[in-house]
Amino acid sequence: METHTLRDFCQQLPKTELHAHLNGSISDHTLTKLMRRRHLGGQNMTSFEKGRSRTLDECFQAFKIIHKLTEDEESVKMVTGDVIKEFSQDGVKYLELRSTPREEEHTGMTRRSYVEAVLNAIRSPEISALDITVRLLLSIDRKNGAMVAMETVKLAQEYLLTSDDCVVGVDLSGNPKVGHWRDFYPALQVARNTGLKLSLHLAEIPGQDEETQALLELRPHRIGHGTFLKASRNGTSELVEHVRKLKIPLELCLTSNVKCQTVKTYHEHHFKFWFDQSHPCTFCTDDKGVFSTTLSEEYGIAATTFGLSPKQLWDISYNSIDFAFAQHDVKDKLRFTWNEHKHLILRK
Repeated sequence: METHTLRDFCQQLPKTELHAHLNGSISDHTLTKLMRRRHLGGQNMTSFEKGRSRTLDECFQAFKIIHKLTEDEESVKMVTGDVIKEFSQDGVKYLELRSTPREEEHTGMTRRSYVEAVLNAIRSPEISALDITVRLLLSIDRKNGAMVAMETVKLAQEYLLTSDDCVVGVDLSGNPKVGHWRDFYPALQVARNTGLKLSLHLAEIPGQDEETQALLELRPHRIGHGTFLKASRNGTSELVEHVRKLKIPLELCLTSNVKCQTVKTYHEHHFKFWFDQSHPCTFCTDDKGVFSTTLSEEYGIAATTFGLSPKQLWDISYNSIDFAFAQHDVKDKLRFTWNEHKHLILRK
């Protein structure tokens, strides 16, 4: 398929985005608005130029800058709305945002008011009018420890019952070099046992076999990255077999992994390993703002790197509906939407 034709196909393809961190998805356009609001000048230094890389630690430094620009509810609501609109413009029909509830003493923002600001944006008339369904996962940031992890789960439990199915689960994320899995395990266990869906960042860096094995015992509903599942000291044995046996879907973020240098090149990405085994997996952006990408671009990169046909791209997108943390009726509506588009973009 020619480059421009592939680009058009990926743009027109209806897509689900299941691994999007809210603050990492803020575009340069929105960051500029935030800086003007704070009366800040200078060049935006949080996003990666095309083809540029940083270390994993440098990636998390970028988030510190972004957090300083979103320290009040008005900013949080604004960026949430902008992020959703941009995903919708990229052909995303179902979006799961994930974000860590934050408190900022000097602005008065609490973890609860943070969540409310995100939900208010999702429920706003402007967003409700878009052809996109949005759900929210509350993130446990590894650096915040056991107490905050449990507070986050309690918030998620409350909103699971009161947010009209908008808050659907809990995410474990943050710098994988920080914290110990035992700090988060009790909170994650409570979340799992009370009906919240679990998406866990696992095996992002090498040498975490013990943590990965322990967290897999929770039977997470999805795995974020899983970069080094097949590169453990035991080869491709226990961890891979466990994930395969449970058929846990993988959220794969090509550009994120390459730019953070946890994967050397696109051709070496672990997508191929899992795809060849027909294991459930889907493409995601991770942080579209920080990594200067879109979900359409991720599909295009996968197609050119691994020789995927339009039909294979379609199947990956369509099958990802199964992995969404949405109600059955929502999934049925999404499948109907996909099938409406199918004959328009998959011409014989």
